[in-house]
Amino acid sequence: MPDAILSDSVSKRTVKVGITGKYGTRYGSSLRRSVKKIEISQHSRYTCTFCGKDSVKRTAVGIWECKACNKVIAGGAWALSTTAAATVRSTIRRLRDLTEA
Repeated sequence: MPDAILSDSVSKRTVKVGITGKYGTRYGSSLRRSVKKIEISQHSRYTCTFCGKDSVKRTAVGIWECKACNKVIAGGAWALSTTAAATVRSTIRRLRDLTEA
């Protein structure tokens, strides 16, 4: 019986705001929405290109470390790979194919 009373008094967690609930009502909704996208990408785990496991986490700005194989990778500030890096990779691959052919 006391458990039922206790569970009713526990407040509900955030539904829409998610990780940006820590900012409360400050800074405006559109800024909090854009920060939410960045913070979710920076705190998520990424797949390691060396060992294939989902264990790459951000240690500092642009520094990513695989917890499984202890490889340290240079990447983007908030995401492991940036759009500019993907463009450069595809351009290098295309030029390499042209020189080999």
